[in-house]
Amino acid sequence: MADFRNYQARVAAAGHADASIDQGLRSYMVSVYNYMGIGLVITGLVALGTAMLATTTDPSAAVATLGNGKMLTSFGLAIFGSPLKWVVMLAPLGMVFFLSARIGSMSTAGAQLAFWVFAGLMGLSLSSIFLAYTAQSITQTFFVTAAAFGALSLYGYTTKRDLTAMGSFLVMGLFGLIIAMVVNIFLASSALQFAISAIGVLIFAGLTAYDTQNIKEMYYEGDDAATMGRKAIMGALRLYLDFINLFTFLLQFMGNRN
Repeated sequence: MADFRNYQARVAAAGHADASIDQGLRSYMVSVYNYMGIGLVITGLVALGTAMLATTTDPSAAVATLGNGKMLTSFGLAIFGSPLKWVVMLAPLGMVFFLSARIGSMSTAGAQLAFWVFAGLMGLSLSSIFLAYTAQSITQTFFVTAAAFGALSLYGYTTKRDLTAMGSFLVMGLFGLIIAMVVNIFLASSALQFAISAIGVLIFAGLTAYDTQNIKEMYYEGDDAATMGRKAIMGALRLYLDFINLFTFLLQFMGNRN
């Protein structure tokens, strides 16, 4: 009888521990998605605000006219038509390297601030899509991306299959994709651009599932609050980049150009 009672006590303790881990994991993943969602909101607001400041319908306020009939203000000409555009384009990449290298030594508040700054810089960089695509197609592509991302991330969270091998293959494919994109800057091949867009969608669709599983596995119940916070922010950064890249590649397929 005593052995049976001890067995019951051990089962109850194990069940309590599992419930505690599940609750902690859910809280951790909610933090990841919350950070990511706020980052996307910041990016969208900055991109839209920048586009509104950069373009005008008043000929007296315009300093340049685009081929699609849109007119640029002096601010728009500065960020889209001057050497400053390279700073706008490359600043988010610099912030990614900064966060990846320094987040381990940063406070949670400092890491949050750096992530918000990165999201704002990404919005500044992405504002040019409003010059190339219609607002309706941008909105439609965003919701398609959100639906696809949600399904892929849910798969990565719930699947029992180990996605490590797939993730390694996708990372290698990503390097190849970057090389192809650089080459196409000089070739300007529409066929190669179509292939890049198609492969990009597939790569970041797979990376969304892989990164979600990997972020889930990063959870450790024994982490202190600061470590857990930094992990959540780094996980949010990875999923944020997956979403943004999936969106931009899908936009090249679905977007109606001005």
